[in-house]
Amino acid sequence: MKISKLYGLALAATMLVAPIAQAETLTLSTPDPDNSEITLAANKFAELVSAKTNGEVTVKVFPNGSLYGGDPSGAVKQLAGGSLDMLLLATSLYANFDPRFSAISIPYLFDDEEQLRTYLEGEQGKELIAWLEKIGIKAVDLWPRPFRQMTNSKRPITSPDDLKGLKFRVPNNPLWVEFFKKMGAAPTPLAFAEVYNALQLKVVDGQENPINVPLSAKFYEVQKYVSITNHMGDGWVLGISPAKFNALSDAHKAAVEEAAKEAEVWKVQNDASSAEATIAELQKHGMEINRLTPEQQKAFVEVSKGLYPVFAGLVKDQAFFDKTIAAVGKK
Repeated sequence: MKISKLYGLALAATMLVAPIAQAETLTLSTPDPDNSEITLAANKFAELVSAKTNGEVTVKVFPNGSLYGGDPSGAVKQLAGGSLDMLLLATSLYANFDPRFSAISIPYLFDDEEQLRTYLEGEQGKELIAWLEKIGIKAVDLWPRPFRQMTNSKRPITSPDDLKGLKFRVPNNPLWVEFFKKMGAAPTPLAFAEVYNALQLKVVDGQENPINVPLSAKFYEVQKYVSITNHMGDGWVLGISPAKFNALSDAHKAAVEEAAKEAEVWKVQNDASSAEATIAELQKHGMEINRLTPEQQKAFVEVSKGLYPVFAGLVKDQAFFDKTIAAVGKK
């Protein structure tokens, strides 16, 4: 009887000191507003993580760059340093740290979004992920971004000549600068947080972004024309601090990675289904829409091809550039 009681007490003591699964909360920063395509995808990712971990891992999404003061370069450094948990940031902005990321945004490189997805999942995408690990960032996944379109306050864009003399906001990436300069525009690199005011004050005449951005950022208030040019691809890096990732259990790590893959599929479907509705909404707000015909688009494609030697120099890795061009069947 005494032995039985002692065993019972020992078992109870063991249960008291046994490890209890701790709930984990991760913050996830996005650069764009609540209704942007990337913040919607971030929220879907958070929902999937919660479901796959039975609520043991919570992802809290913070839009508008609020956790890093709207400074994307600072955000990359904060993520690498561990002061940000998770970050969704465009691949083109990582080009400030590794120029090879610029290869993704070579104008008219990809024929469609499926080709872009294949590239991000392929050899070159894996090379870029490996480089991120070297600077202290765990890339959970690379997601595609919808192709970019042009807006401006002056006129429809139907040929490269229509860009002559227009002051055009571009991201802080020399690839954009060279492409728009070649067409006669005056490219003006600005942080995204400054774009609305620059358009409103006529510091710049136009900008280019995926079609959801003029709606979510209310550019329709300060822009008149939308031209469906599909001129550039881009991606998103879903990054996490290695310290935060390594602190997760193996099951939770797997859940985060599975959620990222499923969120990517959801995002692609949501982007495609919402594109025409977005265009219709911009029209309701008074914007005029024009779509490039295949013949009109060829003129832009030729501008891009003529700049391949320049783009290769900007990527700063001829072998990587050549493999990228070969991967998509371009010469």
